[in-house]
Amino acid sequence: MNGIEPIHKDAAFPSRPSAFLLHYLRRHLLHHGSVLLLVVGAVSASIGAQYGMKLLVDAMADAGRAPAPAWHALTAFLAFIATENLLWRCAGFLGSRAILRVKADVRIDLFTHLTGHAPRYFAEHLAGALANRITATADAAHGILGTLLWNIIPPLADFCGAVIVLTLIDARLAVALGLFVLVVAGTLALVGLRGTPRHLLYADRAAVANGELVDVVGNMWAVKAFSARLRERTRLAGHLERERTAQLHAWSYLEWMRVFHDACLCLMAGGILVWAVRAWSLGAATPGDVVVVSALTFRILHGSKDLALACIGLLQQEAQLRETLKVVAAPHDLPDRADARPLVATAGEIEVHDVTFAHPRRGRVFEHFSLLIPGGQSVGLVGPSGAGKTTLTSLLQRLDDVQEGRILVDGQDIRDVAQDSLRAAFAVVPQDIALFHRSVVENIRYGRPDATDAEVHAAARAARCEEFITGLPEGWDTVVGERGIKLSGGQRQRLGIARAILKDAPILIFDEATSALDTESEQAIQAALVGLTRGRTVIAVAHRLSTIAHFDRVVVLSGGRIVEDGAPDELRLRRGAFAAMWRLQAEGFLKQRAGRG
Repeated sequence: MNGIEPIHKDAAFPSRPSAFLLHYLRRHLLHHGSVLLLVVGAVSASIGAQYGMKLLVDAMADAGRAPAPAWHALTAFLAFIATENLLWRCAGFLGSRAILRVKADVRIDLFTHLTGHAPRYFAEHLAGALANRITATADAAHGILGTLLWNIIPPLADFCGAVIVLTLIDARLAVALGLFVLVVAGTLALVGLRGTPRHLLYADRAAVANGELVDVVGNMWAVKAFSARLRERTRLAGHLERERTAQLHAWSYLEWMRVFHDACLCLMAGGILVWAVRAWSLGAATPGDVVVVSALTFRILHGSKDLALACIGLLQQEAQLRETLKVVAAPHDLPDRADARPLVATAGEIEVHDVTFAHPRRGRVFEHFSLLIPGGQSVGLVGPSGAGKTTLTSLLQRLDDVQEGRILVDGQDIRDVAQDSLRAAFAVVPQDIALFHRSVVENIRYGRPDATDAEVHAAARAARCEEFITGLPEGWDTVVGERGIKLSGGQRQRLGIARAILKDAPILIFDEATSALDTESEQAIQAALVGLTRGRTVIAVAHRLSTIAHFDRVVVLSGGRIVEDGAPDELRLRRGAFAAMWRLQAEGFLKQRAGRG
């Protein structure tokens, strides 16, 4: 991926912004080191030009001397200027590439890390806010590195060069300047650190406001359906007002720091200029000394002001970076073990052994639960809402970890294998089909990126998609919209089934896979699924019992326990829980038909 690699597999990002940035500086150490040398060289050439100006003025002021020294001084002065400009341009070209490469690295690394979080993490954070935080983190890293290279290192190098030049003129002046700048810089640093909570509060409220905005835009259908435009406007205005207030407090604090800084610099500049003119009037300094002291004073005056503003901006960017790292770069709840190996899926046998599991906020679901599904068997999971059906399928894919017991796939504990390899063994058709804002063919091919067009079309035919796809405005190239909003619920579900068919995994999970289909389409897809499920392990969560009527086995769950287990025909004859559910659905179907008649 263009040389971009994740920081560490399933490892947490450095928790401190300084360590985070240092990681990326090390990754491109040669580029950043070269830029640093070029910047320091350019500043040194600029200071050299100031000293060359002193020599030129002194040579011209000495009327009794030949013009040769003046020409030599002028040549040195022009050479320093040319060198400075050349080095700045080289630093600009190389620095822009280095910083932009870091920005790209940060975004792809954070995305990679984000995809490793458990589903619970995404349930607790707005999708829009997470996306904004990734961009904000990359922008903050870009801003900090740019500020360091262009706004902090040059004034610091200027100061060091000025001290050296002033030492050649009068060491006392250099010492006084150094002490004065250190006191002012130290005071500003301490005052700036005290304002960090204000910057953190602003960064947090800005992220919340952006997340709320994206959330509302993503649910615009509901806003219009419930006539909630004014209500959402009022709600968003409240978030934006809190963001504005936090930003105002942060900026006001910075303005008072600037007032203090300007007062100190005026005092420093005035004192040095008075000293230089007085020394010249007493014959203790040459005209060139006065010129170079004046030039360096104003250079340090403007440079230190830029430095102070840059340091203040750096505090804001550091606060932004710290706040976003706290959320996006949080350690994974379900990391792969260091010695995790790829899953070797063969028959697709699943064993749930003595499992206990409780949701963090919803209480216990399973307690000492066990279930064995031989490879190649089709099993329907039925029962009332909250019985644990969907939770069980999530545990099988290790979207959550059990608190006790273990789950084996073909004899391998799923906690000992790499999660990507585990999920590669499953093809899942959820009730809420997730489609990307991409074309129809891209969404189907997501199940197997290397599939040929012929294989994609065959999967679509098997899922009874081809007829409606050819009727779309651009056929297979039609973009389905965000989350497939341009398609009906049934069309989205068929595309999800086609994607699972194309994946051709040894274990299939259907979570109400035909719930959005009409009866005729459901029957057609069920016929197609018979061929798909043959020779594979199939687990289907179903409320429509007709979906699993041809399955090998039905497991009835209630309160996290198995209350019935057997073939569908056998369970219907037992007159137990499954028979009761079957009878209720049959009676409901007959009433529907009678009502239509």
